[in-house]
Amino acid sequence: MLGSDSNVDSLAREAATVLAEALRNPDELHRAGARERHRERLERAIDGAEAALLAAERGGAMPEALAGARTTFVRAHAARAQDARHGAGQLSRGCQRAPTREACDEGWQRVESIVAVAERSAIETARALVKQEDPALQNAAGLAEKAAREARRIVDERNHAYTFHADPGFSFGEGWYLAAAAVLSDVTIQIEPDMPQTAQAGRFLRDAGLAGRLRPARPRPRANKQLPAIVAQAFRADASSAQSRLRAAFLGGEAIPEAIADWAEARVSGASPGNKVLMWIRTGAHDAWRNTRPDELLELIDLARGVDLVPVLVGDAFPGEVIPDGVVDMTFFWKAPLFQGADMRRAQLQLFEYLMQAHGLAGQVGVTTAGMDGPALMGLPTLYLTDKPNVRLGAWVGAVPGYQEQVRGERYLERIGETLKGWGLADPR
Repeated sequence: MLGSDSNVDSLAREAATVLAEALRNPDELHRAGARERHRERLERAIDGAEAALLAAERGGAMPEALAGARTTFVRAHAARAQDARHGAGQLSRGCQRAPTREACDEGWQRVESIVAVAERSAIETARALVKQEDPALQNAAGLAEKAAREARRIVDERNHAYTFHADPGFSFGEGWYLAAAAVLSDVTIQIEPDMPQTAQAGRFLRDAGLAGRLRPARPRPRANKQLPAIVAQAFRADASSAQSRLRAAFLGGEAIPEAIADWAEARVSGASPGNKVLMWIRTGAHDAWRNTRPDELLELIDLARGVDLVPVLVGDAFPGEVIPDGVVDMTFFWKAPLFQGADMRRAQLQLFEYLMQAHGLAGQVGVTTAGMDGPALMGLPTLYLTDKPNVRLGAWVGAVPGYQEQVRGERYLERIGETLKGWGLADPR
């Protein structure tokens, strides 16, 4: 409460001065610390004006002082309601992008508390103006009510869905773990509309039994970076059940189409009958530092062949002039019409399933790339290489069976070699 003088006029004038300071430079509120000072001054102005009004109730106030205190009280509350609306909007955008679902929900709890501030200020302005007909103050009260209404709308219109991106240029892997999170938990999905693969995304999700989880697309969805942790949580609770549910949803109960088997046989024809290992190649423009290293890929190929594994190259183009002997080339497989149709996502998973059933596909290795995520969730042992621990997909290590992270460093190729040796001896069927 401002001051110790019980004189209404003094309290009212001091509160009005503080409010003027708070409202002096609205265009500079974006500067560092300005918004905090603005809020602190509004609180002081409200406290001071309220003290003046309480003193007036005890008697002895001049009409001018009483009117001044009421004006400051209403204007300060209106400004606080508008500031709260602004704060709720800013915070809501930030918490939607939070890296975990828990952090997102905690952020929205703070948004709720800010919205409550706007609503309290709207109530206070309305209460202060009972039987008052001052047009300027009525306008201020209207602004407070509008701000509170808009702030509440932010909460009411919160978008709980995650976006299934249908732009071919976007991360394909996010589709795998978004669908997986919906199968394994209460996740809702909105499909990116009017994109080249919008129809295919819808087909995959409906075939997976997720039609009831689909919502119309609208702005400000949750951040997809929350999804790997949701998937990991389900696997940690019951890995066998989680994997069975995903295989049933993603692969369905029907036999693998002959066209996919024929396509695979044409590529594998002439290869050694030994166990196979997928070697993923990434040469993307986004985060190019994550791309496959040509020398490292050749070393991995040598390690695989040294333990009688047959390397199967998948992903982007081989980063060299000549593919080594004894290697199966399935690079750019997803561009084949067979894997670009209405059921493209299920067809791609069915290819890997066929290789496991018919050709001893025992695992996959590569840098962190989107294509590995689907097979990993289906049960294909997976090892990805990285320069440092992966914050998001690292959540699957120790949760998804057979999922390994290998940070580059001393003797890392030796450790990979031990993993490949185990795959070479495994019975993937």
